[in-house]
Amino acid sequence: MDAAYSLGTVARVACESHGGDASVVAAAMGLHVDDLIELSASMNPVFAPDCDLLTRHLPALARYPDPTMATQALAEVLAIDPRLLLLTNGGSEAIALVARQLGRGDIVEPEFSLYRRHLAEVVEGAGRWRSNPSNPLGNLVGDDEAAAVWDEAFYPLATGRWSRGDANAWRLGSMTKLWSCPGLRLGYVIAPSVELAVALAEDQPRWSVNGLALAVVPELLAQTELQSWSADVARLRTEFVAALRALGFFVHDTDVNWVVVEQPDLREALLAHLVVVRDCTSFGLPGFARVAVPRPADFDRAMSAFVAVGAQ
Repeated sequence: MDAAYSLGTVARVACESHGGDASVVAAAMGLHVDDLIELSASMNPVFAPDCDLLTRHLPALARYPDPTMATQALAEVLAIDPRLLLLTNGGSEAIALVARQLGRGDIVEPEFSLYRRHLAEVVEGAGRWRSNPSNPLGNLVGDDEAAAVWDEAFYPLATGRWSRGDANAWRLGSMTKLWSCPGLRLGYVIAPSVELAVALAEDQPRWSVNGLALAVVPELLAQTELQSWSADVARLRTEFVAALRALGFFVHDTDVNWVVVEQPDLREALLAHLVVVRDCTSFGLPGFARVAVPRPADFDRAMSAFVAVGAQ
């Protein structure tokens, strides 16, 4: 580790972010990012794009991107009118665009921080923004509950279905999480009406979604197996929760691809063993950490880190 950094200092690096800060942490520790197990960002642990697929589509980078074919392909699997659908530069752009369109919103904490960051006003009684499953708690929202904006970034992995289907609300999605490709940047918005979708598209910067991301959409959709992925994620999470509880950790189980572990300074302790988790202080939950379900290839190494740290 770089002598200029203590573990406590490194643990605070990018701690106000939404997670996925392994590259920054690795640089601070004088390591390569591949030396770390990244459990601060909750990606699909049972799928990642094949490098050969991406390589085949590299020529798309020589052309201006055209979202038409990718939009049509995704609209077909979502079973919606493609005129309602806008592809975005990751889920974060989807949030920013809708927040700018609406201006005001209501947020009940704990909730994903980007909603508050991008809304001009957070006002009690305004249209509610909700993540489903809730982030960071990871629980699916009841079928009778409503919102003006549903963030369904993790809904497919939790349920095996693309959307809950709230046609009168804004719905946001993230292929980043589903396909485990945060660097590719691909999300989407389903608008409540064609008119609102058009207004949103007019506010989006031209060529916002890169050509490589758009080019791989049809093939990645063909490889997408929501029901089996959801079942596999549930099985891995159950194994992870059982293993952590057997070590004495206090674990809050979820409906999706992460768990919440209650233990102070867990991020700092695990960093000593090259595992990065998401401290939940910025969610208003000090003493808690959001921990992604490890990929099968990383499971034993991740558990070794928890064994070394020990439950308090």
